[in-house]
Amino acid sequence: MPRRSPFLVTPSQGFSRRRFVQGLAAGGVLAGLSTQSLMAFAQQGATVRGAAPVLRGNEFDLVIAESPVNFTGKPGMATTINGSLPGPTLRWREGETVTIRVTNKLREATSIHWHGIILPYQMDGVPGISFAGIPPGETFTYRFKVQQSGSYWYHSHSGMQELTGMYGSIIIDPAGPETIRSDRDHVVLFSDWTDEDPMRVFAKLKVQGDYYNYNQPTVFDFFRDASRDGVSAALDKRKMWNEMRMNPTDLADLSSATLTYLANGVTPAGNWTALFRPGERVRLRMVNGAGNTFYDVRIPGLKLTVVHVDGVDVEPVTVDEFRFGPGETIDVIVEPRDDAYTIFAQSMDRTGYARATLAVREGLQAPVPALDPVEWLGMSDMMGAMSHGTSGADMDMTGMSGISGMSGMTGMAGMAGMSGAMAGMDHGAMGGMNHGGMAMDHSQHAMSAGGLAVPSTTARHARTEYGARTDMRVDMARTNLDDPGIGLRNNGRRVLTLADLHTPSGPMDSRGPGREVELHLTGNMERYSWSLDGLEFGQSTPVHFRHGERLRVILHNDTMMTHPMHLHGMWSELESPDGRFLARRHTLPVQPAQRISFLVTADALGRWAWHCHLMFHMDAGMFREVVVS
Repeated sequence: MPRRSPFLVTPSQGFSRRRFVQGLAAGGVLAGLSTQSLMAFAQQGATVRGAAPVLRGNEFDLVIAESPVNFTGKPGMATTINGSLPGPTLRWREGETVTIRVTNKLREATSIHWHGIILPYQMDGVPGISFAGIPPGETFTYRFKVQQSGSYWYHSHSGMQELTGMYGSIIIDPAGPETIRSDRDHVVLFSDWTDEDPMRVFAKLKVQGDYYNYNQPTVFDFFRDASRDGVSAALDKRKMWNEMRMNPTDLADLSSATLTYLANGVTPAGNWTALFRPGERVRLRMVNGAGNTFYDVRIPGLKLTVVHVDGVDVEPVTVDEFRFGPGETIDVIVEPRDDAYTIFAQSMDRTGYARATLAVREGLQAPVPALDPVEWLGMSDMMGAMSHGTSGADMDMTGMSGISGMSGMTGMAGMAGMSGAMAGMDHGAMGGMNHGGMAMDHSQHAMSAGGLAVPSTTARHARTEYGARTDMRVDMARTNLDDPGIGLRNNGRRVLTLADLHTPSGPMDSRGPGREVELHLTGNMERYSWSLDGLEFGQSTPVHFRHGERLRVILHNDTMMTHPMHLHGMWSELESPDGRFLARRHTLPVQPAQRISFLVTADALGRWAWHCHLMFHMDAGMFREVVVS
């Protein structure tokens, strides 16, 4: 399929999908209907909204099956847990042992991964890594001791079942007193839904990586740039992007062209509502259970006090807005005074939103904000620290085509000529290279001056990055953590950043790292290929951690997309660029051209998964096995 022009957008690519962005007011699970009844219901524009029950105790029975759904007027089938979407909220208590029997009534194998939960690897629920999966018609029993408290979630780790509805929330009550005071408590689980077969969506992306990007630069953008910057500068700007064969608005693989955005399984038109009494302190446990969507969340008229991230308390920080990606959880405290407020979660690419309402009674609504304007990727999103310290899109891209090394290059691969970072580096002789062509042991690299007291900043590109699977490499990645990200910079609101997060209890392990392991997040947008160190999962070898060791992990993003990276089984203790402990996490978003680091104590024997939590990136190959032995 030919790529669309970088200048033009056809009329069908505009925002005429308003009904699909909003969905049906009562869209959701259709309970107990035959196929014929389902079709009749759909023709009438009617449906039944499901609900996620709360299950408490030590023993649980979960049944995985298909259920008819209708979110947009087009009937479909979802993968549900106990007939609901989302699945039941599971309420556990720290220190107790839970037994969860999962019965598979699908025609294919299934699984459940307990996201962020510390447990034996055999209970982690990743087929092919920690167990064989749950075959059709069989029951698998998960049993483990609950060693933590807080807000978590669970989801399928089989095929595309997570995208088709198989996810739910977990609340773990602490063994002692609650550390966060609130008068009321609500779970708000954001997700996304597509009426298309997910494998068909994936096939389209493989043919054309920006198939669903309807924010392509248009001729009107060109005239605007020419009016503001001059015709020559506007032409240079377009020439630069065309030569790189990249798109400045390629912020998300999927958009409202195929996605409907959900809050607790309810469409924006359905308006899921959380109740409160004026004057109460309300805890909102926000979960991003989306397959492919970063959400920017705010509640106009209310400040958000962030108190708990990825299941761990943080020092309270008050903001207007935060961004979180698939896999992340963020708890906030709000103190509403008026009758109704909109919980507004717009997608990073600004094509749609999920929304809910915080109100004193059902049926109330508050104004829904307009979507923010789309921003183009900026210098630091492409070049990292080579952008001379700019925090992002505030630096103009005009004139880039005149920079040495840009002309005629494919992506960023030619950018090595722009800096001295690569000068004198013999990539064919880097320590630890597996000359068999499979993988590279980054842990064997020489460390930067000063040893391991601070994270190294010199990019150590694997030889496997130099090939058709990668279309750019960033040699001088930025290491700042105070950037809220594209679309949130200088928007007039106080936006949460990684630098704001501090776990008050400090690191779990006082030891410093004994070595560094560096992985590069790599891809080729044109081919829709995603990988680590240029190797897709099937071509890679496991990363090895020594049991009990303390090590530093560096994630270096060589792409122009943000990746939420999830390491199973062990905590990721985020550190600042100067090596100070910041916060304990289980999922870390890595922005374009960014280099971040965290410490890990390899205290969990076994085989673990490590991957991007954008489903299609993981499925395309941005996945690696970790072996702790």
